[in-house]
Amino acid sequence: MVALVIAEHNDSALRPTMLNVIAAAAACSGEVHVLVAGEGCAAAAQDAATVEGVSKVLLAEGAQFAGGLAENIAAQVLAISGEYSHILAPATPFGKNILPRVAAKLDVSQVSEITRVVSADTFERPIYAGSAIATVRSKDAIKVITVRTTSFAAQGKSAAAAPIEASAPISVSTRARLVSKESLATDRPDLTAAKIVVAGGRGLASRENFEQQLAPLATKLHAAVGASRAAVDAGYAANDCQVGQTGKVVAPQLYIAVGISGAIQHLAGMKDSKVIVAINKDPDAPIFSIADYGLVGDLNEVLPQFTAGL
Repeated sequence: MVALVIAEHNDSALRPTMLNVIAAAAACSGEVHVLVAGEGCAAAAQDAATVEGVSKVLLAEGAQFAGGLAENIAAQVLAISGEYSHILAPATPFGKNILPRVAAKLDVSQVSEITRVVSADTFERPIYAGSAIATVRSKDAIKVITVRTTSFAAQGKSAAAAPIEASAPISVSTRARLVSKESLATDRPDLTAAKIVVAGGRGLASRENFEQQLAPLATKLHAAVGASRAAVDAGYAANDCQVGQTGKVVAPQLYIAVGISGAIQHLAGMKDSKVIVAINKDPDAPIFSIADYGLVGDLNEVLPQFTAGL
């Protein structure tokens, strides 16, 4: 059995979470190949070749893969899928955009957001917003899997690089094309890979307060900034900051929740954090049920004192 990992990258290097996906792939199969598809992404392929457990890197370069266009990358995966028993990608917007297309074309059932590999055909995954864990056995010849990266330890680097092999890029006839791509420039750590996350909720009351209260604390701690769905929907924070069942799943060393009540949908995205600190004026807020440390008080008074004391 050979597992294929679809790499998420920025053309020059793999995204840090890919090390966790490769760890999951190694648990599924004794041999792991990584597909790096993009335009001018040879450096990312070289980075993938140095990851422990990777036995081969397939490099598919072409303008049709620019920006990670899902329609074209899925077609590239399908072209080589017959050689693999498992096809894996991270449970990020990148993986969630590509793998359902692959599963549909292969006529197999996708196994989504696995948190543990029991055996080559059996996996654990959360259900009911993480309130329960289901054990799923797939009878499909090719297992198509998205990985909840926070549940797997990252693979290390290998002294010997795996061989890089050119994968003939498919010619596509899709009418989908990349029109534009906007990225937020920030000097803060990536939310899904950060060791410390400071997250704000609806209790911050405004976008201005969100930025003025959280930014100094995040800067002092060299932390990423997250937000609850309520805060994003209210316009306090960008959608890219959302943590939760319909946002990003994080598991940092330290998670500080400010003005977040702790709805089950939010807890599903951060409850695996190693240490959770909650600041909320409501002593009965659900967030306190999972917090390691809780502080009841008005965040407008407490947070400046908390920041100043660091």
